[in-house]
Amino acid sequence: MLVFSHFLVGCATTGGQNSANKVGPKSSSSHKEQLSEVVSTAPKLDVIIPVFDPGLSESAENYEKEGIWPELRRAEANRFAYKLKQALDDSKAFGAVRVTPDETASGDLYVLGKIEQSDGQNVKFRLNVVDISGKSWLNSSFSHEVQASFYKNSRNAGGDAYDPVFEKAADSIIKALKKWSSAELADLKYIADLQFGASFNDIAFAEYVDTKGRYTKLISKPSDHDPLFERVKAIRIREQLFVDNLQQTYIAFSQNMNDSYLAWQQASFTEKQLRKQAKKEGIYKTVGGLLLIALAIAAASSGDSNDSNILGDTAAVAGGIGGAILIAGGFKSREEAKFHQEALNELGESINLEMSPQVISYEDETVKLTGNIQQQFEQWRAFLQRIYEQESTPDVEL
Repeated sequence: MLVFSHFLVGCATTGGQNSANKVGPKSSSSHKEQLSEVVSTAPKLDVIIPVFDPGLSESAENYEKEGIWPELRRAEANRFAYKLKQALDDSKAFGAVRVTPDETASGDLYVLGKIEQSDGQNVKFRLNVVDISGKSWLNSSFSHEVQASFYKNSRNAGGDAYDPVFEKAADSIIKALKKWSSAELADLKYIADLQFGASFNDIAFAEYVDTKGRYTKLISKPSDHDPLFERVKAIRIREQLFVDNLQQTYIAFSQNMNDSYLAWQQASFTEKQLRKQAKKEGIYKTVGGLLLIALAIAAASSGDSNDSNILGDTAAVAGGIGGAILIAGGFKSREEAKFHQEALNELGESINLEMSPQVISYEDETVKLTGNIQQQFEQWRAFLQRIYEQESTPDVEL
């Protein structure tokens, strides 16, 4: 009997383990582990995410009609690029993921984004993912609608309501990555080195790539010990280190705007909910879109969106906030709303972030960089070009 019982226990245990492994949906953690295993054996591509296109009309007259706050959009263009970087970093599927002022930085894969909608409740952006050879990996829009339950859940306090859309986008990029072989990914990294070299001297590296077709093709590879190729790779590392340092500027920018931006998200979401309620109750035409700002602020102050005195002195309240229609609910006072509005206006004055002047030494040369992040990046590239021209040896055959 003891032996028989032991046999039954053994069978039950073994059967349970096999069933758990073979049937039913897999846990999210196991899916991520499996995905990581698939890409871990292949070369890891370095990703460049230029600051997003804010999606602004050429004419400023259209901003109000389109419901767009231009300063906020310019700030979002930087924030969205950084948020996508975070999502790709978390996947561990890529090498270095860098936010850059534009698409001229050296990398293996480029993620070009354009904001199509962002109003606190709905967010949508288009991504065009292109590798260094010119092949498009995906060209799709990603969207997310914030639900009221997000703000009702205390665990989401201090969280970004837009996070799911960046996770969704990162998942799609990783799925596209899985379609490429290790050899193809390795070739992309070679092409990236050669194209960087060609940006200094296209003739010296022309024999290794075919650029006549739609895509750049790798024809042959220079020796890893070739002095000119080694020099180019060394200079490329210096550019990458410079861009790595720029990441601190993007991190600081996103952190500085975080409180005001999250406040705007919730405020704009609240305003849209009140607008929907007003239309449903037939009072929208009486109240008007702009005066819903006062409605939202009064609701936040009283804690009751149905307060009978909620429409009192609406013109004065709305005027106190200025024209920022999107800053609506969730604020306890006009002063708080105005503080966040001014903070975001200042952060979004320019799409190019401000930077302090810096002096950088490279071997025996020194350069002082000034201006915004875009200008300093351009000055650094010009400095590297000068270094290459001074130290390269054109007569050496590759």
